[in-house]
Amino acid sequence: MEHAQEHEACLEQTQRYCVDRPIYNQELLRGQLHRRERTPQTLRQKIAHSCRCSSKKAKSHLYSFLPILKWLPRYPLKAYLLGDIISGISTGVMQLPQGLAYALLAAVPPVFGLYSSFYPVFLYTFFGTSKHISIGTFAVISMMVGGVAVRQVPDEIIYVGYNSTNVTDSLEYYDARDTKRVQVAVTLAFLSGIIQLCLGFLRFGFVAIYLTEPLVRGFTTAAAVHVFTSQLKYLLGIKTNRYSGPLSVVYSIAAVLSKITTTNIAALIVGLTCIVLLLIGKEINLRFKKKLPVPIPMEIIVVIIGTGVSAGMNLSESYRVDVVGNIPQGLRAPAVPEIQLIPAIFVDAIAIAIVGFSMAVSMAKIFALKHGYTIDGNQELIALGICNSVGSFFQSFSITCSMSRSLVQESTGGKTQIAGALSSIMVLLVIVAIGYLFEPLPQTVLAAIVMVNLKGMFKQFGDVMHLWRTSKIELAIWVVAFVASLFLGLDYGLLTAVAFAMITVIYRTQSPQYRILGRIPDTDIYCDVEEYEEIKEYPGIKIFQANASLYFANSESYTSALKKKTGVDPCAILAARRKAQKRHAREIKAANEQRKKATNDMEASAKHEIANDELPVNGKFASVDANVSPDEHEHFVEPKTNIHSLILDFTPVNFVDSVGAKTLKSIIKEYSEVGVCVCIASCSGPVMNELTRLNFFDNTVTRELLFHSIHDAVLACQVKDRAASQ
Repeated sequence: MEHAQEHEACLEQTQRYCVDRPIYNQELLRGQLHRRERTPQTLRQKIAHSCRCSSKKAKSHLYSFLPILKWLPRYPLKAYLLGDIISGISTGVMQLPQGLAYALLAAVPPVFGLYSSFYPVFLYTFFGTSKHISIGTFAVISMMVGGVAVRQVPDEIIYVGYNSTNVTDSLEYYDARDTKRVQVAVTLAFLSGIIQLCLGFLRFGFVAIYLTEPLVRGFTTAAAVHVFTSQLKYLLGIKTNRYSGPLSVVYSIAAVLSKITTTNIAALIVGLTCIVLLLIGKEINLRFKKKLPVPIPMEIIVVIIGTGVSAGMNLSESYRVDVVGNIPQGLRAPAVPEIQLIPAIFVDAIAIAIVGFSMAVSMAKIFALKHGYTIDGNQELIALGICNSVGSFFQSFSITCSMSRSLVQESTGGKTQIAGALSSIMVLLVIVAIGYLFEPLPQTVLAAIVMVNLKGMFKQFGDVMHLWRTSKIELAIWVVAFVASLFLGLDYGLLTAVAFAMITVIYRTQSPQYRILGRIPDTDIYCDVEEYEEIKEYPGIKIFQANASLYFANSESYTSALKKKTGVDPCAILAARRKAQKRHAREIKAANEQRKKATNDMEASAKHEIANDELPVNGKFASVDANVSPDEHEHFVEPKTNIHSLILDFTPVNFVDSVGAKTLKSIIKEYSEVGVCVCIASCSGPVMNELTRLNFFDNTVTRELLFHSIHDAVLACQVKDRAASQ
């Protein structure tokens, strides 16, 4: 009782509104409203306007192209500098080992990972709009680069001048092979950068929306498996060829297992020790995140310890442990990429450009939302394009945002792009001054760093259970992206996943949900009659809604669902009426023939039978029910339905094409033939304009059939029905 009183009191306190207005259809609205006069611009005027330049416009474009000019003069030294310095140092000590490690993934010597951790990072400071992401080497992109490099320059290649019997042991062979792979990686970076620049200047920043989150997560999980399997040979210290393309994961695992007996025990012990230390360090950083002023830089600690142990115990000579080797001091002179390689790697460059941008912009949006600023997707494309294309002249390979480093940069107090610039300067100091000290570093240590950094990606397997509960279609996208990328390779896998994601969009619009709506009593709110008990339908009126646009792919299913949901099939009703009329005509003819031969009493009886025959009403025949087959009976409209009006709710409709317009016109015509008036409610302005352009309106289909809202349409149908019944 008390609960009921509280509910009534709550209803009394609820704000109410009451509007007294005419029933609006589109014809009436057009008569009362006055369109704003807009003078359409010619193409020449548009070009002239876009080319017109003022000092304000030039300044705006300059600030957009070089964001540093906008934020650097306003940089608050006292508030931001200390946080940026600490963040820059913390990120820098991660850049160094990850740059060395991810170079192995890219199938190039480790020093090129250092170059890729300096030039692009420094350039992003000037052109990037995100204050917190850490640009540089990243496992997925490095793996994609390595796959292309290995495909173009496989391990089996035999150079002219080498003897095939000693080619595998020849130092010159490896130098020549690595030089070729560097050329491929550098040209790939140049081309992907040019593609990103073109997309940015053409304002194509929206392309990242086609890489939906389940797709990206499934793709990166598969990439993590690729990365993990590629590092097994370094962890175990065995010699195997590197594979790329379809089934490369299977071939890599088979190659490792075939040579598992040649495992270098010293390399395995060093690698496993580093993995344990790194996992302990990450766990400490996670558990004591709030208490530690900065995360423990476990990666650089492991690199220093590994280098010291390797140099002290001479692991390279004594135990044949593979080490990083020669790290030349200083920066290389700029060189032009190998342009003739472009046709062979063009498709790969597109995939790397889009995946790299998607990774960067998604991470940038997360931090921008958290810290209350905005990023420009098109400028991010331009920034990444400049980082990749310009960096390629200085021997760097393709880069993007690193998730782990970005989290460290943000959590350690980084406020602006200055933190990224400081981290790049730390890498520069290593390149020009102390790089040679890391030459004894075992490759198994770098493999351990790579493997431990995959921990976050492997956690994405948990998406399967989450998506199973929330969205089966998104789960299908995740699984297809994972399986395709795992077995077809990252390039073909990505294309397959994008194609499948597009198919799911078509599937959703081609097979939408259809509903019959009813009214919440004493309101103008309409909901699904099957969902709520309180919803009531108006007698004689059906309100039909489809949660998709009306176009060629779903127009047929729209018509079928309309007939099924409303219980009115005009074609079946007309066909049944024609059959009944023919049967009735035959009965009359037979009766007339009998009348000529029969007596007066029989003639009177025949007349009585004919008088009792009735024409069909709403598809139901009183005199021939006994002769109607069950199949025919199903197509009859039951008397209790008695539908006189059908309202199509166009609230969810975003567009209508020519096929959809013809379907709509056909629906209106067919239902009018069986006495059902069809109205359209809540049709948006753009859809109205499309219908006008498609010549939808004529003498039979006018704008008076289109209403501003469902309630307007319902009231108009009721008025029309009352007028017809009088």
